[in-house]
Amino acid sequence: MTSAPVRETAPARRVRWPSGWSPAPAVFVVLWSSAFIAGIPGVKAAPPLLLMFARFAVAGLLLGGYALVRRAPWPRGRALAHVAVAGLLIQAVQFGAFFSALGTGLPAAVVSLVQGLNPVVIVLAARFLGERIGAGQWLGFGLGLAGVVLAVADRVSLSASGVALCLLGLAGLSAGTLYQQRYVPRMDALSGTAVQLLVSAPVAGLAWLAIGPIRVSDWTAFGLSVGWMALVNSIAAFILLNRMLLRAPASRVSTLFFLTPAVTAVLAWSLAGQPLSPLAVAGLVLGGCGVLMANLATRRAI
Repeated sequence: MTSAPVRETAPARRVRWPSGWSPAPAVFVVLWSSAFIAGIPGVKAAPPLLLMFARFAVAGLLLGGYALVRRAPWPRGRALAHVAVAGLLIQAVQFGAFFSALGTGLPAAVVSLVQGLNPVVIVLAARFLGERIGAGQWLGFGLGLAGVVLAVADRVSLSASGVALCLLGLAGLSAGTLYQQRYVPRMDALSGTAVQLLVSAPVAGLAWLAIGPIRVSDWTAFGLSVGWMALVNSIAAFILLNRMLLRAPASRVSTLFFLTPAVTAVLAWSLAGQPLSPLAVAGLVLGGCGVLMANLATRRAI
């Protein structure tokens, strides 16, 4: 009996995105914004700094193990010190402050609003570092900032300590982003992010022991919140962020943060049942236009 001829399978085709376009920025914005949603039950179940300690430790160990399996190059010497400093600013200072602000009762939309001001801080600082900012990019920043304000204009509730913590978080994010791109612009996304998480974990833990109560009121909510933020926010989102920083100026990558307040509002509406107001919709559209304009003005692909 003659066997049927075996057909050769054609090699799998690689997905080719349209020229000049990548899904990475859109995916990053959604992943990053989801942290605020995951953090709402987390800060109700446990002290914010305990939540951050668990997030950093779990994500750092998992990502570090994966980096070892992939044989990723690890920073050494002076580069290791620079990676650690950037990580303490971006991870420990930013998230420790932002989630502590959530713990004071400040709404997630307000925290997202302050974080959304990061591009303005970045672009002002970038001018002093010699990065050229064109007129089209300035206009994009203006539209994006207007979108941020509109997205949360009807949800603002202020407290002095919460606002102070938000400003501290904003300073950590902006300073860390600029520091990393200046001193370790070619940092490996896997091993570098693992180092940043692992050096931030003991700092958050010591701060929690020093100033916070040792209690967890709901272990299920705590575990789910930590799991989501560790796997999705600390690993997936930061790998994307670090890879985008390798391929584009900090001022351009930072424009994506203009979208986080409006996207956070959409996630809160779809996942937590919070209504999406007309102002939030307008902020989403305006912020998106600002990001698009600022990105096109630089003529560089993320």
